[in-house]
Amino acid sequence: MLKREDNERVTRSGPGTPLGKLLRAYWQPAALVSEMTPDRQVKPVRLLGEDLVLFRKPDGGWALVGRFCAHRGVDLAFARHEEGGLRCLYHGWLYGADGQCKEQPAEPAHSRFAERIRIPAYPCVERNGIVFAYLGEGDPPPLPYYDAFQAPDEYTFAFKGLWECNWLQGLEGGIDPSHVSFLHRFIDEDPREVYGQQFSEIVEGTGQKLSKLVGDSYRPDIEVEEADHGLRVYALRQLTEGVKHVRITNLVFPNAFVVPFGTSKVFIQWHVPIDDHHHYWYMIWYDFAERTDRDTLLQQRLGEVTLPDYRPLRNRTNNWGYDPAEQRDLTYTGMGLDINVHDQWAVESMGAIQDRTTERLGVSDRAVTANRRMLLRAIDAFEQGGTVPARPAGEADAARLTGPLAVDTIAPNDGWEETWRRREAERREASPWASPRTDHADA
Repeated sequence: MLKREDNERVTRSGPGTPLGKLLRAYWQPAALVSEMTPDRQVKPVRLLGEDLVLFRKPDGGWALVGRFCAHRGVDLAFARHEEGGLRCLYHGWLYGADGQCKEQPAEPAHSRFAERIRIPAYPCVERNGIVFAYLGEGDPPPLPYYDAFQAPDEYTFAFKGLWECNWLQGLEGGIDPSHVSFLHRFIDEDPREVYGQQFSEIVEGTGQKLSKLVGDSYRPDIEVEEADHGLRVYALRQLTEGVKHVRITNLVFPNAFVVPFGTSKVFIQWHVPIDDHHHYWYMIWYDFAERTDRDTLLQQRLGEVTLPDYRPLRNRTNNWGYDPAEQRDLTYTGMGLDINVHDQWAVESMGAIQDRTTERLGVSDRAVTANRRMLLRAIDAFEQGGTVPARPAGEADAARLTGPLAVDTIAPNDGWEETWRRREAERREASPWASPRTDHADA
């Protein structure tokens, strides 16, 4: 459990809060590129408690500025997109991509009032379908050399989803290896043939799907170690007398995790505060072996959400689609086949902000507790002007932040470590784009 003041410290992310200042010191997803329609390249964005407007610049880049006109507070999400900036509909004030007011048509011709007017503006970069923004002070750090940023565009797919709870609940679900034995299990046979089927492969030598074996092996050995990117989490399940299931996931500090998805696919998922009670998860899925079938993946995901908010069709208002007959006969949750919904229910059902003063954590929660310790240390260090994890000081540091290695494989009891490292090396050597060594795990 956490002390009440510590729970506040790791969940409150608005402007001026200790956590908010820390999260703003990292690049954060602000929007999907696909959200911008060709005829309207302007979008309102609420990020870390700030109301902003994202728009295209003439050079094809992105600008992110404050949402409200400095003159009379009018909403710039409805501004005219012209002359490389936004022109307020009320009195014609024009703002550039840097937030500087460039024109005030009603003011005297000789007036220099506009030179003194500037609204907030933040740097942006685009990577593999997501626009990232830097809301911190000073110059932004370089982006790390993570696989999600190094993969060619055609080997990736990006999406997002709205969860109605605090960001930390979503993140902690992704670094909890033991929940998959229950939350995502099936009563009998796993019928999935769509997104969410990473556990549906037949395990060699057993004749059973991985989902069944993982469900039966509900007491994994979990080990956690600190890494350059944050945390590396090992979950080892004894499947047969001589064979283990080896699953390696990662916390990418401060608010993302990397998860394997079958033999060649991996995804990174950021959990980004809208405010303290709502957040978006942003995902980049990347494939080491094959170009991504984006159209199929997009249609699968769009079938589960409502636009423009990307709110899941199954949500608190309809009990996440809960069906007692399905729970009896098919899925452990009774909430459909999409594992995103299972995870969403788990973290939203805790409430808008989980009260961590009342929980009771065990040995199987060691990744969650390790992350909280790291987060609290980093908040303190950042307040005092010290260094924090996974924030590169320059390109050399960024080049060391690679991978992270995310593995889902079967290995013999003897030599399982050598086995997963060898298979990971083989996967990267066979990949059309991956670097042969992209993580600083000890060989």
